[in-house]
Amino acid sequence: LLAVYSLDGLLVFGLLLVCTCAYLRKVPRLRTWLLSERRGVWGVCHKAAVIGTRLHVAVSVSCLLMAFYVLVGK
Repeated sequence: LLAVYSLDGLLVFGLLLVCTCAYLRKVPRLRTWLLSERRGVWGVCHKAAVIGTRLHVAVSVSCLLMAFYVLVGK
């Protein structure tokens, strides 16, 4: 719980949110059910999915770097 309040925890949470929402956007039934709303809490998920799909190379590289940092650097 305390890891969320550190910068490392926030970065990991943000990357996991973007990756999860981008994955859910690829599933057709979940896309229409969860990510069709563009306002509110589901709007945040929609925006994270758009970021994840448009910047997929940068997101995947940052996920690899964060995994290396968490496993080796900490």
